[in-house]
Amino acid sequence: MAVRSREPGLAGEVAAEFAGTMILILFGVGVVAQVAAAGIGDHDSIAWAWGIGVTLGVYVAARISGAHLNPAVTVALAVFRDHPWRKVAPYVLAQTAGAFVAALVVRWNYSEVLAKVDPGHTIKSQGVFSTLPGNGELPVTMWGGLRDQVIGTAILLFVILALTDVRNRPPLANLTPVVIGLLVVAIGMAWGTDAGYAINPARDFGPRLASFLTGYETAWRDQHGDLYFWVPIVGPLVGGVLGAGLYKALIHRFLPGDEESAAAAVPEKAEHQPA
Repeated sequence: MAVRSREPGLAGEVAAEFAGTMILILFGVGVVAQVAAAGIGDHDSIAWAWGIGVTLGVYVAARISGAHLNPAVTVALAVFRDHPWRKVAPYVLAQTAGAFVAALVVRWNYSEVLAKVDPGHTIKSQGVFSTLPGNGELPVTMWGGLRDQVIGTAILLFVILALTDVRNRPPLANLTPVVIGLLVVAIGMAWGTDAGYAINPARDFGPRLASFLTGYETAWRDQHGDLYFWVPIVGPLVGGVLGAGLYKALIHRFLPGDEESAAAAVPEKAEHQPA
């Protein structure tokens, strides 16, 4: 008897986005808590754990939902690819909820060390959960943080579209999540100074809300007292569309079509056939 394959439907896709984003944040916010509160690790360990978290989150959700794990990705794919607009809001809500729940787990698990390093739960340890301009220490303004988020997310989406474009020889053997993880590591190492490389509205807003509800009264503002929470939301959404648009304009439209790609691949395969 033939077994019918089960389509996940929107409920399955939403569950996958929730789970994948939760895995991402458990590693990402978890490593920042470990470095900031316990002094174990440094900037490089933060960059690597975020990248590995992205890789693992993508492997968790990719088969079911495509593993966007980021509202900036979801919106950019709705604008420039064929992701249905009716799914944008459910995906974004699931991503934000996954980030929120993961941050609550980290907040609970690291409650003792956070209380020791910052008993008042102030801006001093707020950066464990949400980003700040200049990482809360350097002379970067709110507008500098916005600029940084637009640029960083544009880079992210430009390269993600290149890595997932079947006409552009993407990574094979299911290695795309690994390369996307390395992309996030690289962004963290090269673009982490001005705004903490949120590059993901759910990654910032979900943990920010979790921190506010668990004692961080300054969660919505930066070290200058400016209302900052909107910057890692608006910046990535604008930057994501910009980066995806640039990829389409500079690379995708010059790639050979599917038929040309297939024709070009025939001699290559024949070359390696046994005599």
